[in-house]
Amino acid sequence: MSKTADEAKNKKKKQKRVIIFTTPSCPHCNRAKQYLRQRGIHFRDVDVSRDAVAARDMVRRSGQHGVPVLDIGGRIVVGFDRPKIDQLLEL
Repeated sequence: MSKTADEAKNKKKKQKRVIIFTTPSCPHCNRAKQYLRQRGIHFRDVDVSRDAVAARDMVRRSGQHGVPVLDIGGRIVVGFDRPKIDQLLEL
């Protein structure tokens, strides 16, 4: 396997777990999800408008009621904060 292929394989293995708490009508949520997709980041999208348990979980994790809230490897990002997202994902 080439060095580039090895690096790509290792990078995929090391991707942190990403959960994004959103609502369908949130433009910042949609931008954050688009940003992650463009960078090939896999994530779980949790719609807190349809899941009260998930909404309580989001508030417990972040202390915030607003969306988006991202959980990147256990670290919380409130809002679509690109520099913080890039830092936590090591982009």
